[in-house]
Amino acid sequence: MIKSKTLTPLLLAGIFVLMLGLSFAAVPLYDLFCRVTGFGGTTQISKEAPKIVLDKVVSVRFDTNVNNLDWNFKAKSNVIDVKVGQVNRIEFEVENLGDETTYGVASFNVSPASFGKYYSKLGCFCFEKQELKAGEKATYVMTFYLDPDLVNDPTTKNLEDVTMSYTFFSTDYYKQS
Repeated sequence: MIKSKTLTPLLLAGIFVLMLGLSFAAVPLYDLFCRVTGFGGTTQISKEAPKIVLDKVVSVRFDTNVNNLDWNFKAKSNVIDVKVGQVNRIEFEVENLGDETTYGVASFNVSPASFGKYYSKLGCFCFEKQELKAGEKATYVMTFYLDPDLVNDPTTKNLEDVTMSYTFFSTDYYKQS
């Protein structure tokens, strides 16, 4: 009887510590899961281009938005046709229409989400704080390719077009009450 009275609080304390540890590990583990599987449209980051270019062509559409910034943000080309495996470069034009220096960070998503794991970026301005002075214009570049493995996946092999949607958020957005 005494052992169960001692064992129960220890067991509950152990479960509490385990759950607390898992709660702290959840975000990095989820991020790792999304990067590996492309879950939720998470795109990939690559250091080198593939060694093969296929004849399959996919139209990539670029949608641009601004949230809580007085900026004009657009892709120089709204749609580009790209060969699977070929390295592509897209330029985005940004202009601060306001009368003071402001800062923004771009995030993105891909649609359909199943395509995310085959959209590989070699270079991107995404998730980096950008500064624009009043009236200043800038050009940001993203370099990417579509992974040739997409033709082996039944969920993506017949896709003919995808959409990359970029949104610039004010870095002050989360400071507001």
